[in-house]
Amino acid sequence: MLYAIAAVAGILLGIIYFGGLWLTIQRMSQTERPILLLMSSFIIRLGLVLAGFYLVSNGRLEFLAVSLITFFLTRFYFIRKIQPTPERRVNSHGHQS
Repeated sequence: MLYAIAAVAGILLGIIYFGGLWLTIQRMSQTERPILLLMSSFIIRLGLVLAGFYLVSNGRLEFLAVSLITFFLTRFYFIRKIQPTPERRVNSHGHQS
């Protein structure tokens, strides 16, 4: 049961980290200081994820390993889901072609 909790926590941490990254990238063109946005987003996302891994692991390496594995599986899911396909390609003006 604790392994399942660690797996779900890894997925949630992945959603927080990679979903936050996706939102940050979407907003970069709308801000006057994209580097500030990117760096502050990175620091916040990293802090949340590191704290989450610390809490999930509870000092046990196997819980940390399970949550890290599902964290990276979530990353692969985001890559496959967001990656442009021929029917979803966006032209230089931000419109789908």
